Amino acid sequence: MPVWLSAATSAVTRLNRAIFHVTVWLMAVVVPVMLYEVVRRYLFNDPTVWAMELAVLLFGPYFLLGGPYLLHLRGHVTLDLVRQRLNPVWQRRMDLVNFPVIILFCAILIYFSWPSAWSAWQYRETSFSAWNPPIWPAKAVVPLALVLMLLQALVELCRVFFRTDVEPATNEVPQA
Repeated sequence: MPVWLSAATSAVTRLNRAIFHVTVWLMAVVVPVMLYEVVRRYLFNDPTVWAMELAVLLFGPYFLLGGPYLLHLRGHVTLDLVRQRLNPVWQRRMDLVNFPVIILFCAILIYFSWPSAWSAWQYRETSFSAWNPPIWPAKAVVPLALVLMLLQALVELCRVFFRTDVEPATNEVPQA
């Protein structure tokens, strides 16, 4: 892989790792908020107006912004039963097909999510609930996360494409 491309792929992965590590802390807010809501609702019969909505508004970005780095870690659901039975050459071929599909999927979703996020930002959209928090930041996270996922998929495609450690499998048994 050319040096400039290696530097770019490392930069994208570092950015997604940093965002992932920050995003993980959203659960440090969501869990106590949900605990507070459960206690108020079931022990005191006095549910809050805001807790469930806040949890949803925070869980969306948590889920979306964690995805790109999870792609790098190969943490997404895959057909491992099939993949494990393939030799490294066929695994590489699968990756050379899968990552362009992910890139295309992200591009399509960016195309359709951007107008909604832009409109929500322009109008400073709120939820229209009793609490009525702004929801435009949560909508803005969708195309942002998709761009980050697309970039990480490009990075992973480059890593697979330029990988030279995968040699064609042979049927020879190594001699001791």
